[in-house]
Amino acid sequence: MIERPKILVVYYTQTGQLKRIIDTVLGPLQDKATIVYEELKPLQPFEFPWKKQVFYDTMPETVLDRPRGIEPLKVNPDEHFDLVILAYQAWFLSPSQPTAAFLHSEIAGRLLKGKPVITLIGCRNMWLNAQERVKSYLQKAGARLVGNIVLVDKSPNLLSVITILRWSFKGKKEATKWLPQAGVQEKDIIESVRFAEPIAQALENKQWDTLQSQLMALGAVDLLPNLILLEDRGIRAFRYWSKFISAKGGPGAPERQGRVRMYRGLLLIGIFVLSPIAKITSVFKLALNKSKLQEDVEYYKGTRLR
Repeated sequence: MIERPKILVVYYTQTGQLKRIIDTVLGPLQDKATIVYEELKPLQPFEFPWKKQVFYDTMPETVLDRPRGIEPLKVNPDEHFDLVILAYQAWFLSPSQPTAAFLHSEIAGRLLKGKPVITLIGCRNMWLNAQERVKSYLQKAGARLVGNIVLVDKSPNLLSVITILRWSFKGKKEATKWLPQAGVQEKDIIESVRFAEPIAQALENKQWDTLQSQLMALGAVDLLPNLILLEDRGIRAFRYWSKFISAKGGPGAPERQGRVRMYRGLLLIGIFVLSPIAKITSVFKLALNKSKLQEDVEYYKGTRLR
């Protein structure tokens, strides 16, 4: 009897959207592989919907890579898996804290060493810096990133800011007369089933070298050049504010709440000012240095780490 290949899925989701994406992508593989799900659970849960001040106060430790601890994993770290799928969200242009906590852990090193890994991202639209951090973690663990699938909110950038904040703070995801549905659109989730076939083939043949190109041919990653520029400016600002806020104490410290409120007030102004500027700037940069920006686009779509 031929033993079925085994897939480990490590994920964290607050709203359930990411789990729906996972289930859709892996649905056709249920009869072809044994799939083990490992949900990451913070020792102190992140509530959803968020309280506004708590949400913004979570930024410094997320950006500075000081994640809140997670509960012990249920999976045996020495169990063999033919493939690991790491499904995560981007928080403040960084991996979500539970994802970072997992990747920091000793058990992650044992589970990931020598394994092919596919990252599956569900987010608003900015994930580049988060993925670079994840690539670095995987490289240190001795894992091999063989594929990346990104599902994003395809609404215009500024509109998606409004809908994601409404969802995050009020728990209202549904569309209104004036606003589209928040998050990854239902159509895109349903259609993500198309990624199952190349994953199944690679799993069966143990041929991972061409997987990302096959996934890309199916539209696994769609990246606009202006988002590269916007993320670059955004992460610099987040790093500055993270250090500035954390200098007054840890998460929830009363001494730092004034600085959190200052950051909170300036953030949305920055988003609504920087986003249009970055879009315009990208047009000029694409015209003046088209090859460099296009090279960056192709790099971020891939799986290698610079």
